Amino acid sequence: MADPDTLDRLQAVIRSRFGGDPATSYVAKLHGRGRAKIAQKLGEEAVETVIAAVADDRAELVSESADLLFHLLVLLADAGVSLDEVRAELDRREGLSGIAEKAARPR
Repeated sequence: MADPDTLDRLQAVIRSRFGGDPATSYVAKLHGRGRAKIAQKLGEEAVETVIAAVADDRAELVSESADLLFHLLVLLADAGVSLDEVRAELDRREGLSGIAEKAARPR
């Protein structure tokens, strides 16, 4: 099992690479292309994750899920959103039914 701090460490690495050299850092290159490109990559990874799930390809699902989480962390960092903020939102929702939580959202 992965260390529970894996995503925190990855988040820190991603943030540290934003100012890096795009010729040597994928994160710096992606960040330099802007949030729309980061979001596009996240969407591509989401589709690839869905395809792996529908194909019942466990190894590919694990691999694509890692890519999806990585690109989500890049997008969150670009937007200045921390994992702690996402965790707090998940904590807030804990114990609520999905239907009730969705109904309580402002429209």
